Amino acid sequence: MRRRTFLQSLLAVFGTVSAASFAYPLLRFLAPPADADRDKKFTLAKKDIPIGTSRVVLVNDKPVIVIYEKGKGYIALSSVCTHLGCLVGYEAAKNILVCPCHGGTYDLEGNVLSGPPPRPLSKVPLKVENEQLVIG
Repeated sequence: MRRRTFLQSLLAVFGTVSAASFAYPLLRFLAPPADADRDKKFTLAKKDIPIGTSRVVLVNDKPVIVIYEKGKGYIALSSVCTHLGCLVGYEAAKNILVCPCHGGTYDLEGNVLSGPPPRPLSKVPLKVENEQLVIG
């Protein structure tokens, strides 16, 4: 084998490997994940949330706060603060959600009342079926 042919073959192999190493992550980024569990629903018994209390559950690997407020019924909101991603907590005495990081407050509809959050909390679909809450 001649030196020139060997170097051309070596350059072709390195070029192919380099192109593949850039193309694979790009294709993984552009193609949506084929995850069958992505749209799973979470089921919770109604008795697990008494009136005036809340519970944080994971729905599709995202924290959701479920609140049972007298007069409003069951409410499901993302519990991730839209400011820096801290988890909000429910203050039953004031009927508000409070972010412990920078004091942002939300009403029970998810709207920003005060503080630095730029957007409201996103609502999560919730259905009451018999004695179960279906979230997601």
